Amino acid sequence: MCDKKILCIGLVCLDIINVVEKYPEEDTDSRCQSQRWQRGGNASNSCTVLSLLGAPCAFMGSLAPGPVADYIVSDFSKRGVDISGVAWQQQGETPCACCVVCPGSGSRTVVLSDTNLPDATAGDFSKVDLSQYKWIHWEGRNAGEQVKMIQQVALYNSLLPEQQKITVSVEIEKTREPLYQLFCQGDVVFVSKDVAMHFGFSSAQTALRGLYSRVKEGVVLICAWAEKGADAMGPDRVVVHSDAFPPKALVDTLGAGDTFNAAVIFTLSNGGNLQEALTFGCQVAGSKCGVHGYDGIVVRHHDK
Repeated sequence: MCDKKILCIGLVCLDIINVVEKYPEEDTDSRCQSQRWQRGGNASNSCTVLSLLGAPCAFMGSLAPGPVADYIVSDFSKRGVDISGVAWQQQGETPCACCVVCPGSGSRTVVLSDTNLPDATAGDFSKVDLSQYKWIHWEGRNAGEQVKMIQQVALYNSLLPEQQKITVSVEIEKTREPLYQLFCQGDVVFVSKDVAMHFGFSSAQTALRGLYSRVKEGVVLICAWAEKGADAMGPDRVVVHSDAFPPKALVDTLGAGDTFNAAVIFTLSNGGNLQEALTFGCQVAGSKCGVHGYDGIVVRHHDK
């Protein structure tokens, strides 16, 4: 039997990336050091990294027919990512993000044209053959619909023995009130530094202790804190920490969080423990920050 896949649900967009020596001042003309097109979006980026790690994976999200979608579909295909679950929309346009990456300061500034493209719905998700997947990850977006999708998985899981159940993970990255209903939906919950700070926490550890009451029983809550590494807390309420692994030279931090999430999911889905997952996530994310895009990432596989 072939390995079951990891499915990531969320955004895919076109990233037009300009690498600059220093961030441009307003109302000036300047030249970039390089420019490239790249398939972007949190869930989409996580699929890229899972593919590089050797995990069979799939993406679900919305696309609108046209040249941008043609580029995205071709890139997914090149990476071996299954997109049979994509929700093709008749209205709207595939979103595009203009990104300014400044290696000197380590900053990445993103301006997203979040078009009128509808997000994938629970109706779209109901067409998915859940028996193909061992893990499904949701990038928090249209949370109301995503909760309905997760309920479909819960119903599916209720008929299965423990070892065959699908693991559900969610990412709460943006400080938007509707997304907070996802805290109590995942078996593994990723909360961003931005959201933690929005709730008044000044470190990953205090955020985990303060936000753990929002998750359901037996859940793993994870918070990455950029150059300070990442922390996680499981049902035993013990905080696990990994330092960051910064590259020799900071090149491109765009997608580092998505890389971290993918490496953590990869490790946990293959039986690794929380400490291994956190450390591997920080290692792979650090390696990603030292290269443009994803192809130069150094991945050291766990034996698990």
